[in-house]
Amino acid sequence: MALWSCSNDAKHITPTVSNLTESVYSSVIIQPDSNYEVFAAVNGILDRFLVSEGDSVSIGQPIAQVINTMPKLNAQNAQVALQLAQQNAGSNSTIIGNIKDEIKNAELNAQNAKVNFDRQQNLWNQNIGSKVELDARKLTYETATNQVKMLQDKLKRNQYELNAALNQARIQYQTAATNTKDFTIVSKINGMCYSINKSKGELISAQMPIATIGSSSKFIIEMLIDEVDIAQLELNQKILVTLDAYKNNVFEARIVKIYPSKDQRTQTFKVEGEFVTKPEKLFPGLSGEANIVISSKDNIVTIPNEYISENDEVNTDDGMLKVQIGVKNMEMSEIISDIDTSLKIYPLE
Repeated sequence: MALWSCSNDAKHITPTVSNLTESVYSSVIIQPDSNYEVFAAVNGILDRFLVSEGDSVSIGQPIAQVINTMPKLNAQNAQVALQLAQQNAGSNSTIIGNIKDEIKNAELNAQNAKVNFDRQQNLWNQNIGSKVELDARKLTYETATNQVKMLQDKLKRNQYELNAALNQARIQYQTAATNTKDFTIVSKINGMCYSINKSKGELISAQMPIATIGSSSKFIIEMLIDEVDIAQLELNQKILVTLDAYKNNVFEARIVKIYPSKDQRTQTFKVEGEFVTKPEKLFPGLSGEANIVISSKDNIVTIPNEYISENDEVNTDDGMLKVQIGVKNMEMSEIISDIDTSLKIYPLE
């Protein structure tokens, strides 16, 4: 603190030896960590919310439902088609079973035809029987053999077609089921529902946020830093935070993230901090002030900033005196010049 006295009816101070902390100032807003706006994946009419503001939510928990009559019916139809395709392509398939029975009968016919042909061939070799009978037996055998081959090809073709139909039915069902899931909006994180922006029966779209969800236990300190100060900031730098909700309390925090892109509208950079010592209760939107500690010096000569001119001069008994400024904060400046601590300094005229 500067010591004040009066001389010739003019207030004056003398330089003081004190500790000085250089800091960057910013206003702050408290936000839940992982805070995000909830959007629907589809356009439609909001059927109902499954949670209320202030409710805890978990990853994957449904929080809202959009009316989905047609997609639901499509999914049910696709499920029925999939079940039928599974039956047709399965090990107990009636279609495949019938073809296999046909193959067994055809193989029996071919075996009988071969026996008859072989018998007739033996008789012919013994000059018994006619050539017409031998040729007829041979034709019967060849026809039966071809029938077996045709049925085997038919079995392979049907198995391929039924498996292809099964895969197609499975894809259609998965697509229909996915479309149905799009009508159920779920939470992406474990946290809390902080706000609900829509009511039952309202039309919603994929561009409209319907709710806000964020962490219920971890909060971040959001700061907007002027571009002239951003180069002085580094990760893990100490932050001294005061909140309007906790008057006369100072909370320690640290920088955890510096966003590299400048907001062209505000000409500021977004910086996030987290509490080292935090209040007992925190709520989204709490406001306050922060001083980010850049450097700290002990036992240095300081003067209040209002006694230093824009040209770095102070008003003394001998007139304006040029001084050299070191570190400074919002209130005080370090004087590097070799001046006596008894020097009387007067308010600027």
